[in-house]
Amino acid sequence: MSVQPAPRPRWRPPLGSWSMLFAAVILSLILAVIALVPLLPGYDPYQQDIFNSLLRPGSVVDGRIHWLGTDFLGRDLLSRIALAGRVTLLIGLSAVSLSLVVGVMLGLIAGYFRGPLENVIMGLADLQLSVPRILVVIAVTAVLGPNLVTLTVLLGLTSWVTYGRVARAMTLSLREREFVLSATTQGASSAWNIRRHILPNVLPQMLILGSYELGQIIVIEAALSYLGLGVQPPVPSWGRMISEGQDFLQIEPWLAILPGLAIFMLVAGTQFLSQRFTPEGMQDADLTALRKRR
Repeated sequence: MSVQPAPRPRWRPPLGSWSMLFAAVILSLILAVIALVPLLPGYDPYQQDIFNSLLRPGSVVDGRIHWLGTDFLGRDLLSRIALAGRVTLLIGLSAVSLSLVVGVMLGLIAGYFRGPLENVIMGLADLQLSVPRILVVIAVTAVLGPNLVTLTVLLGLTSWVTYGRVARAMTLSLREREFVLSATTQGASSAWNIRRHILPNVLPQMLILGSYELGQIIVIEAALSYLGLGVQPPVPSWGRMISEGQDFLQIEPWLAILPGLAIFMLVAGTQFLSQRFTPEGMQDADLTALRKRR
């Protein structure tokens, strides 16, 4: 009588692997569209063709396929979504870079030198947290007028608090470590300690936090463009495309659904990646409160 071998257990990837795979797939798709579609010949995102407006996805006109159809002015929807993605990423990455530089600098100063300087910086951070960021951006944009530079600077200067508070908390711990105290007793200056010991240990966590904040910036930019206070025409933006497409929801719903789907793919991908790579030491109550402040 032969004995049947026991079946081998099927390997199943952990939950983190699935989230990582999901993030990689949707990010790859949306970034490929953003990077490659504007390079295709014959797909001008600004070219209008009223006679071929509101075409359904997959329609063919003069031998050219409109993969996602056309909008109410006959412009190719796929090329406009791709160009709007480039604009959104430009704004998002620029704003995150600005807020990261300002926040890390102020956080390092507050955490290392302490005293009245720390009280002033943290008081400014608490004051800014008491006012919703999007309201500040709307108010200033309404006064100065909407344009790309103003929008990017405002989003950057109103987003530094998260980086500043986390950088300060990490600096308070690092300044008491043996390698920093040893360098201080040997005559190292404060600037040298910050540059050689504190900043290299703080910066990786700030970059991870920046990937999380990028998603928040993208959503805020889309909301402002939806309200007419963000990217101005003729430059396309996902928020404005949703605003224009909502008038045709009953007959051509993809005009609003597809830009919204693009926002979801880009934001969801960055959020999954940021949570996947966030170190355990950053999952504390302070960071959780900062993420829920909005």
